[in-house]
Amino acid sequence: MRASLIQIAVDEGESPASRRQRAAALVRAQAGADLVVLPELWTTGAFAYEDFGREAEPLHGPTYETMAEAAADAGVWLHAGSIPERATSADGSGPDDGTLYNTSLVFSPSGELAAAYRKIHRFGFDQGEAVLMGAGREPVTVPLPGTTLGLGTCYDLRFPELFRALVDAGAEVLVLPAGWPERRRAHWTLLARARAVENQAFVLACGTAGTHAGVPQAGHSIVVDPWGEVLAEAGAGEEVLTVDLDPAKVAATREQFPALKDRVLGLATPRR
Repeated sequence: MRASLIQIAVDEGESPASRRQRAAALVRAQAGADLVVLPELWTTGAFAYEDFGREAEPLHGPTYETMAEAAADAGVWLHAGSIPERATSADGSGPDDGTLYNTSLVFSPSGELAAAYRKIHRFGFDQGEAVLMGAGREPVTVPLPGTTLGLGTCYDLRFPELFRALVDAGAEVLVLPAGWPERRRAHWTLLARARAVENQAFVLACGTAGTHAGVPQAGHSIVVDPWGEVLAEAGAGEEVLTVDLDPAKVAATREQFPALKDRVLGLATPRR
C-alpha cells in the first residue's frame, strides 16, 4: 500500500478557499497512491480559534465537495484531514444547532464519504478548542482493501486508550492528522512511535507546516511501522511524504511477538 502524507503549509496570507484548491491539486498529483492524508484543520489553522466560527461549514460543505472530487479524480482513498464542522439536524435540512466539531472526512476512490470522525479529545485546558467545540463520542474505523484504518486527531495521540479501542475494532493502520506545535515536537515523535509499538500497528501522523495564528508548526510528519521503526519523516516545510507499506507486517508482528494476547486490564472479560 502506497501512502502519501501531504504536509501542507498553513499561513495567514492564504485564504481557506485558495488553500482548498491548492490542497485539491496536491491530492490529484498523488494519483497512483492508495491512501492520501491531509492534516488537521488545514483550512483555518488548528490554533486560529477566532476563525473557527466564521469558517465552520456543514459536513457536506465546500471542503467536502472539493475533496470528494479530488479523491475521485486521483482514484485514491483520501483522509481529507479535519474541518471545523457546524452541525445541522440529523437529515441535514434543519437549522444550525450551534455546535462546532473538529471533524475528519475520509473518502473512497469513487469520491463517496466512507467515514466521518469527530475528535474526541479537545485541546486547550478549558480554553480554545476545549470550549469552542463539542466532543466526539465514538471511535471510528474504516475498512480498506487489505487493511483497516483507525482514526484519531492530534491531541488524541496522548490518550492510548483510544488507540487500543481502535485496535480492538480491527484497526491495523492508525491515521492521525494534526496541527502539532513546534515547541512540543519531541512529544510528537515519541508518542507516534509509542502508539505504533504498543498496538503493533502502522502509524501515519500527518502534521502541518507554517504558522497558525502565531504558533509555529512542528511539521515532521512521520510514518512508523508496527515495531516502532520510523519508515519516513518529513522536514519542517511543506512536503509530500510518500512511503510503501506492507499491511501483512501487522499480522506478522503480532504473531512473532504476541504481546496483545497478554492483555489483562481493559478487557471486557478478564482472563483467568
